Amino acid sequence: MMRKLLLPILLLAAGVAAAKTPDQLRNEFIDMMVKRHGFDRQEVKRVLYKAQLSRPILDAIARPAEKTLNWTAYRAIFLKPARIQGGVAFWNQHAEALARAEREYGVPPHIIVAILGVETRYGAHTGGYRVLDALHTLGFHYPRRGAFFREQLDHFLRFSREEDIDPTMPTGSYAGAMGMPQFMPDSFRVYAVDFDGDGHRDIWHNPDDVIGSVANYFVKKGNWQQGQPVAFPIDKVDGDVKALVDAGARPSLAPQKLAAAGIDVGAVPADSKVSLLDFDTDDGTEYWIGLDNFYAIMRYNPRTKYAMAVYQLAEAIREQRAQTLAGKTDG
Repeated sequence: MMRKLLLPILLLAAGVAAAKTPDQLRNEFIDMMVKRHGFDRQEVKRVLYKAQLSRPILDAIARPAEKTLNWTAYRAIFLKPARIQGGVAFWNQHAEALARAEREYGVPPHIIVAILGVETRYGAHTGGYRVLDALHTLGFHYPRRGAFFREQLDHFLRFSREEDIDPTMPTGSYAGAMGMPQFMPDSFRVYAVDFDGDGHRDIWHNPDDVIGSVANYFVKKGNWQQGQPVAFPIDKVDGDVKALVDAGARPSLAPQKLAAAGIDVGAVPADSKVSLLDFDTDDGTEYWIGLDNFYAIMRYNPRTKYAMAVYQLAEAIREQRAQTLAGKTDG
């Protein structure tokens, strides 16, 4: 019996002993950047020496809003008149670039604008943390997802070299998301585009590059389906639909399965795959039918509340702009 009790304790002790310290992880990272990507060892050391450990970053990542707010409270953050009007203003100001992005990528302007509205309020709040500090802190002092953030630090140093950017200068979110669209470094390297042709990919200050980059992301990462709907609200759900919700947000269900549960699927294209989405509100559970383009928004951020906020903000911006233009025409 004693041997059975000791075995888990010994295994736990061995795991603790095997855990690598931040210094060990940092040295391994430096070795990798030198051997795999041809960086100068002393230069990488100098850059990492300038990084600062940030306790607020560790605190912030432990309490994302998506996990603490219900849909009523979360929606209220983004579906405000000022944010809707800001989206209309951004669309009007950059209508030419947005129209070009729709022609070239098939992503409608209101979706691109809403992403920027949710992420950074159209560039007004891009984050005040140095990206280097965020990725260093989370890469070497946040064991639960340290490997992911070290990979992002790898991409960050590489694109700083590729774009000739001082790695101590870019700022972003507590998680290292950057610029107006809040791209992580790997997304920047793969999806950011020089949409205005000036030889640089600038997602901090160049709205044209931002618009093209978001559209490119939606097509290449999200597999956006041009001209297809995003989601449909459900007026009434009777009975137990837990199994349908548990099938996940990625569309995998035939509409007939929802119809068999008493859900109206008349507006859904017959050959579509769908998902059943539930949202906890102050007044009970709200249900939606999600399609491929809803899941495309989730490839930007894999939370259903986020994707629904983007979609509803996009629709509000589109409707407000249409009303404004109609009013000017009538006048």
